[in-house]
Amino acid sequence: MNNPMTYIQNGDYLIPDLKLSQQPEKSLGKYGRMRKTYLKEHRPILYNQMLLSEKLYPHLLEIDETAQNRLEQMIPQLAKEAGATEELKASDPMKWVGLMNTCKAQAEEILMAELINS
Repeated sequence: MNNPMTYIQNGDYLIPDLKLSQQPEKSLGKYGRMRKTYLKEHRPILYNQMLLSEKLYPHLLEIDETAQNRLEQMIPQLAKEAGATEELKASDPMKWVGLMNTCKAQAEEILMAELINS
């Protein structure tokens, strides 16, 4: 029987010697790591399938990049709707910071629902 797999002897057992191919050296951002945690905790079968087929890391990079782009688009829209203008920034900076923090939190909640926890 021609078997292309190699095995490692561990006591009385032969364990398949599985190695992943090289992945890009780009590190995961906040949203990629959050997606990984979600998959690991709530969708373990999908996580393992993606990990073994080497599709997990590209998926996490795509989620991270998409989340960053969506965040950059949503925050200015939410800030405009909330009234966080440059005039407010000049006249009442603390109120402006509070509004911007609220806008960022709203945008992250939307991202969590749409991208991370789906």
